[in-house]
Amino acid sequence: MKSRTSLLFILLGLLLIALFAIDMVVGKVAISVGDLWGALCGSDQLDPSTLLIIRSIRLVKALVAIAAGAALAVSGLQMQTLFRNPLAGPFVLGISSGASLGVALLLLGAPLLGLQASTLFSSFGLAGAAWIGSALVLLLIASVSRRIKDIMVILILGMMLSSGIDAVVQILQYLSNEGALKSFVIWTMGSLGDVTTTQLWLLLLALCGGLILAVAAIKPLNLLLLGEQYARTMGLSIRRARLLIFLSTILLAGTVTAFCGPVGFIGLAVPHLARLLFRQADHRVLLPASALTGSCVLLLCDIISKWFTLPINTITALMGIPIVVWVVIRHKNIA
Repeated sequence: MKSRTSLLFILLGLLLIALFAIDMVVGKVAISVGDLWGALCGSDQLDPSTLLIIRSIRLVKALVAIAAGAALAVSGLQMQTLFRNPLAGPFVLGISSGASLGVALLLLGAPLLGLQASTLFSSFGLAGAAWIGSALVLLLIASVSRRIKDIMVILILGMMLSSGIDAVVQILQYLSNEGALKSFVIWTMGSLGDVTTTQLWLLLLALCGGLILAVAAIKPLNLLLLGEQYARTMGLSIRRARLLIFLSTILLAGTVTAFCGPVGFIGLAVPHLARLLFRQADHRVLLPASALTGSCVLLLCDIISKWFTLPINTITALMGIPIVVWVVIRHKNIA
């Protein structure tokens, strides 16, 4: 079993490298493998425009795809284990809705108040609005979870809060002008290419923090597999475990949503792919497996979106929906 697991990790690592290279050369401007290798190795003898495309655009986008895919997959794995529900994803607690509210207030609400969007963008930023919105919603859920023992009640509260926020966003959409509405709709489609080089470092820093918290939560997650009552008998503090997992989810899924928009189905579908490939329930294996698989899947989605010139969310949905349908059919007894 250990040799099989090691072999799978090696194969996924090689697949990640291959998809990374393909993602770097695919695009409107053709890039040869030789030019790619030279640019990544620090050669300055290439055409300046080619160097700019590789180092400042495609490299940043590919790194965002790797980091975002890993973050969404790990946060989805944590949510499915915490709620003991195979259909739970990183957005069940209101991350997407909170981020949408932050962006809607910036893009749709500000013009209604007579504020200039350009001024707000320079000082506040779209990513900052989305991150603060998602973080506030999850911090509210985390504070509520300290007083409520039933995890399913917390799930229902999160869904109801999301519905309420979505209603507010719809009101803002109804009242907004055509230009602001178009900008908001484009954000909801998701994009890996809007992250600047400066923002990339902030994105990676936040995601590293979330992954460190996720690694710290491996033991609690393994205990929660057998139920909260068993975990309590083993000495696990359920409230602390929930808070740890919630904070990790805020940093992982919340940060990705802030910088890339609501990229769907990766967090919901990829953990099931990892379980199918590795045939493991141990989070010491599943967590890195989900992260690696998520990176590969999102890189593949980015390559396909370039070929067909489609938003990244449409590709992740088309790839994720069959997996979700398979999960529903396999778990017919889902409540």
